[in-house]
Amino acid sequence: MDFDFSPEQKQLKDQVRRYLADRCDSRAVRVILDGPEPYDRALWTGLGELGYLGASIPEADGGLGLGHLEACVIAEELGRAVAPVPWDSSIALVAECLAEAGTDAQRARWLPGLAAGRAVGALALAEGTGRIGAGSIRCTARTVAGVGTTLHGSKVAVADGDVADVVVVAALDAPGSVSLYLVATDAAGVLRTAVPTIDPTRSHASLAFDAAPAEPLGGRGEGLAILERVLDRAAVLVAFAQLGGADRALESAVAYAQGRFAFGRPIGSLQAVKHMLADMYVAATLARSNCYWAAWALSTGSPELPVAAASARVSATQAYQQCARDGLQVHGGMGFTWALDCHLHYRRSNLLALSLGAPSQWEDRLVGLLRDRVAA
Repeated sequence: MDFDFSPEQKQLKDQVRRYLADRCDSRAVRVILDGPEPYDRALWTGLGELGYLGASIPEADGGLGLGHLEACVIAEELGRAVAPVPWDSSIALVAECLAEAGTDAQRARWLPGLAAGRAVGALALAEGTGRIGAGSIRCTARTVAGVGTTLHGSKVAVADGDVADVVVVAALDAPGSVSLYLVATDAAGVLRTAVPTIDPTRSHASLAFDAAPAEPLGGRGEGLAILERVLDRAAVLVAFAQLGGADRALESAVAYAQGRFAFGRPIGSLQAVKHMLADMYVAATLARSNCYWAAWALSTGSPELPVAAASARVSATQAYQQCARDGLQVHGGMGFTWALDCHLHYRRSNLLALSLGAPSQWEDRLVGLLRDRVAA
């Protein structure tokens, strides 16, 4: 069985890499990092105009309808470039929520804008620390005949919540019953407050809902089941972004080790540095193997997807964090300054490690799935 990408998909990968090399080098990333803009609006629009944002969105909904494999190769290049755009929130999460549970009207309203880079989406789940579940959600939805549904409560650390046009919110519609709701952020009753994170190129905000108008997304009480399916897909897509970042951090470390001399020899010839680089390579290669398996499972609708997605998520998170962290070490004292770009990957690796839930949650999920398989 051949798990490699097709020649056409590899050509797409090269096209995206060239485009990002022209439009999203480290200087462009630093403009967002150090400036007032929450994301690179021109880059986001450009990605939409070229169709890259709509790769996995059906043509009927304004996308290209290529599939998830193409979205994976695009995600890898965005991660490699540390692109300061709301791709994961808008495409990997909100677009997938709409594809999974949206009505025809909801899809027609939001998916074309997301695919074209004219709109930004966000997923609002957390209200504090701990796992997301019926017991941890206090945000409530109230439905009044003749008035409609309104949301009441707040969410914390919502990725791209300060710039989103639409937010998918998990809320209680009854004690112990979680449903999803669509909220347009320009509606009355929505208050957004930006919050700082380790990676300012990916803005976050706290959201407060005071009788904010909302539309149900999916069936009543089906919120957690929908989220589980969507997060499996998002885990695969984000894992490819992490994989791209890990590869770039490794390449940067290798190049520096070959060109930096100490005591008349390149530091890459020193045993301690060689071992560190080898460990980085092994971690990135293991992550790639798991990511390819997960991409196959996602693209084919395989029942293996939950296990494959968790495996990709765990291994890609570990690989990116290791390569970013050890890349700093290889660069020595200069790696800990703002002069070099190592910190861009260090910031992003730690942010993405928490973006879909803590690594420990995905590790527990993977162990539980494998235990169930053995028991069956």
